[in-house]
Amino acid sequence: MNRLILSLTILLLASLACNGGGVPPPPEDSIFDSGKTAYGFFPSPPEATLDSIFQLYKDMSQHGDFVLIQQNTAWEDFVNGTEGESQTRTDLINQVKLANQNYLEYIFVIDALNGLNRREFIGLPAGWEASFANPDVRSAYRNYALWVARTFHPRYLGLASEINTYMDAHPNDAGNFISLYNEIYALVKAEAPDTQIFVSFQWDDLNNMFPQPEEGNRQRLSPNWEQIEAFEPNLDLWVISTYPYFVFPSASEIPADYYTPLLSRTGKPVAIAESGFSSQPVGFAQGSPDDQVIFLNAVHDQLGPRLAFWVNTILTDFNMDSYAAEMAKQGRDPKDAEALANFAFMGFLNPDRSPKPALEAWDGFRNP
Repeated sequence: MNRLILSLTILLLASLACNGGGVPPPPEDSIFDSGKTAYGFFPSPPEATLDSIFQLYKDMSQHGDFVLIQQNTAWEDFVNGTEGESQTRTDLINQVKLANQNYLEYIFVIDALNGLNRREFIGLPAGWEASFANPDVRSAYRNYALWVARTFHPRYLGLASEINTYMDAHPNDAGNFISLYNEIYALVKAEAPDTQIFVSFQWDDLNNMFPQPEEGNRQRLSPNWEQIEAFEPNLDLWVISTYPYFVFPSASEIPADYYTPLLSRTGKPVAIAESGFSSQPVGFAQGSPDDQVIFLNAVHDQLGPRLAFWVNTILTDFNMDSYAAEMAKQGRDPKDAEALANFAFMGFLNPDRSPKPALEAWDGFRNP
């Protein structure tokens, strides 16, 4: 999922939406203290307009407990330290204000990689080596994580998204990221021991469901556990993403034990940082409203009470005409809009906000 495209307009508009005041404190009566699964979404509006932003936050407050805020690293803003002012800081503060105004909590994930191609970095300044061994990369990433932790005091802090895809493509750099993760983990824990820290893993890829040349003779439905366990013991929970409509022709073909291996491999909580099933065909993938419901039931039945939190990536389907026009205005490659369209119909609401059958299933899990 292209976090850059999804968040670019959101951040621009959110910066106009809230002015003045400090960062609101986390709520005293937090969903994360309830012992229940917390349900959430990315703050990705159906249209690239300010009104769409405000309506989305209202809708999310009706059907979720939190927003997952995931913004690519602003390398130059943080390379020299945590202090300072920047558009990135303003945008993130205002997203938290919008969440607070709508009685939503938040989870943060910081991200170095290109959401359209998670085998590469995004936004590095000219001349910077694209490697987690690069001292500038390490300094900026560390400072960004520390600023987020100190500013927002999030209960959950992700230090990478779908990191196994990068590890597959760059095995020689994997150890550099793991060492950086462990360094940041120790620094955050020293200041905020209750913060739960993780990286996410793309489950369908970890499970070898996509043929990739770098994966050699790995077998389908045989997870690459070594990629998760390389981060132990400093994973506070095991977190995945999953988009099985790119793997199975229909949700009814998701095996009854597709996700359950997580439960036997670790005794820690598990979580889903992004997920979804398309309600209509996109590209080579199939999908239907019934498939969405079957997918939600598969996740709920297989992972159930072990889920600390669960993100369905979008709540409301995208109006792709609106997004394509905004992206063209920003000078983006038209292929980016085509790629985004592959994820446009995973919501539980149509662009006109009429509900799909999946919404009733989701709400039923959240409020049994």
